[in-house]
Amino acid sequence: MMLTEDLEWFVVLAETQQVTATSDLTHLSQPTLSRKLARLEQQIGVPLFDRHGRRLTLNRYGRILYEHAGSALKNLQDAQRRIDTLRSPDIGTVRLDFLHSFGTWLVPRMLRSYRVAHPDVRFELHQDRAQFLTDRVSSGETDLAIVSPQPDNPALAWTQIAQQRLALAVPAGHRFAQLPQVELSQAAGEQFIGMQSDFGMRRILDEMCAAAGFTPEFVFESSELATVGGLVSASLGVAVMPIQDPPIWAEGIVYVPIADAERKIGLIWVDDRALPRPALEFRDFVRKNIWS
Repeated sequence: MMLTEDLEWFVVLAETQQVTATSDLTHLSQPTLSRKLARLEQQIGVPLFDRHGRRLTLNRYGRILYEHAGSALKNLQDAQRRIDTLRSPDIGTVRLDFLHSFGTWLVPRMLRSYRVAHPDVRFELHQDRAQFLTDRVSSGETDLAIVSPQPDNPALAWTQIAQQRLALAVPAGHRFAQLPQVELSQAAGEQFIGMQSDFGMRRILDEMCAAAGFTPEFVFESSELATVGGLVSASLGVAVMPIQDPPIWAEGIVYVPIADAERKIGLIWVDDRALPRPALEFRDFVRKNIWS
């Protein structure tokens, strides 16, 4: 019978299909991996990979085992989380998702503060675009997610935990650069650099432009807010971006505040699904503190 450690290295090997890469990721030597694979194939009774020199390719037997090994490993990890939760919320695991842009300031600030009083709590972290995070919370793949703006899904609970002022990011020397504030409608004729359509900042931009009475013309759509800032600094267009203090975006940008424009940041979870105790305690901690 495969043990947990066998499941772990086999899943990694099945995904990388390279002994060298698997050795680096699992911290097992290549000879040890080769012996483990030979022993596992002997135990199963069939080869699990087709060999092409140093390259391995999962065969039909290996694909069956990979499918079941992945499911078994996830079930064992879920069992461990439940056991940890019963033992104590201070040694359990919190599954937390967040937008990419929150990984540079908001999430590290939260974790540093929380771990002062809860040093043994583990965090399983995942970052992605807003729609993917909403789907992961809904499906139960994660406990909590930090997103912006508030999702439309009525099954998700939301509590606002922070907010950021929004600005029109323009290159130095732009005609708006000396203004103390701007109405977004003034930028109707500008070319925009924005996030891709399933990102939270793109939804915010689209809604703001619609309210201002125009549809933005995009010269580039990115999956990274830092890239948006970099292209603004190269005078390829303007963008709507959060004002960050201290600044973390590219140099050569002037942030002109947009009148009455803010990005609301919130924590989401499934409203009618009970959270594990460690996630519940972390949620309550986040709600009681100010993160702006």
